[in-house]
Amino acid sequence: MQAGKLPLELLSRLLGKIDIKDPRVILGPKAGEDAALIDFGDRYLVAKTDPITFATDLIGWYVVQVNANDLAVMGATPKWLMVTLLLPEGTLPEMVHDIFDQLLDACNAMNIALVGGHTEVTYDVPRPIAVGAMLGEVDKDKVVLTSGARPGDSIVLTQGIAIEGTSLLAREVPDELRERGVSDDSIEKAKDYLFTPGISVVKAASIACAATQIHSMHDPTEGGLATGLLEMAVGADVGLMIDMERIPILPECRKICDALGLDPFGLIGSGALLATLPQTEARRLVDALASEGIPAYEIGQITPKEEGLKLRTAKGVVGLPTFERDELARYFGH
Repeated sequence: MQAGKLPLELLSRLLGKIDIKDPRVILGPKAGEDAALIDFGDRYLVAKTDPITFATDLIGWYVVQVNANDLAVMGATPKWLMVTLLLPEGTLPEMVHDIFDQLLDACNAMNIALVGGHTEVTYDVPRPIAVGAMLGEVDKDKVVLTSGARPGDSIVLTQGIAIEGTSLLAREVPDELRERGVSDDSIEKAKDYLFTPGISVVKAASIACAATQIHSMHDPTEGGLATGLLEMAVGADVGLMIDMERIPILPECRKICDALGLDPFGLIGSGALLATLPQTEARRLVDALASEGIPAYEIGQITPKEEGLKLRTAKGVVGLPTFERDELARYFGH
């Protein structure tokens, strides 16, 4: 198999083998859902694990962001983190100090306690790998599930697509981008996408939950917006109609993807929040986010399942594109 997420169909079959007998597990592993829910009396414990495998830069900071995102889209508050850090032979102590400082700075900024984990230098690891396991909590009446999307909902997207992938490419292969005609100014701006507009959706998710009647949220990561929409539709057993002209693509994202022959629709996309809610509430959400400096766009609607997964383009309506693996993994695989 090639690098990247398991195909959704295979993953669904594997998860279907799991038989959870503990009644306190309210939501176990399920394709499309971002985290698990465990009954802890007056609230739910929310649990998530996610690795950093593509990035070599800022992985300590990175692992906090991506795990916190998946809790935030469940309506939860991230609280506790454990990290497994695997380092290649020859790693200098200075690098280990740097990664730990990144972890601590990111956790402190989000009021998350780093409560444990494991660190080792190991064989056959070409670059550092960080695996986070994050826990949080949410009131039982405030849980948001990917599977909550309903026909008739509007679909709102924040910030832009492929923010994470664009920044990773600028940080990992700047020389190739220059050779392909991307300016130094564009590369530097793209590197900063990690922070501006940023790959965290924690604030956006919190605003969405407070301002409107949210039915579902999702964090499109590997496989980009296209895969995030597919996961949302599969999880909720619905169809969707997306307007391609409304999907925001930032200028540096377009330049870098064009230079490398990549499709931003399938490029890893942390930093964008997907939310569905009643159509009458969509403008309120867009305005609430805008008032906090977060641009948001209504990009389509949830439809009945029998209407399928559709994309409206300038040339007509086509099927929603699918990606066997993330465009970043495809690029590095070649």
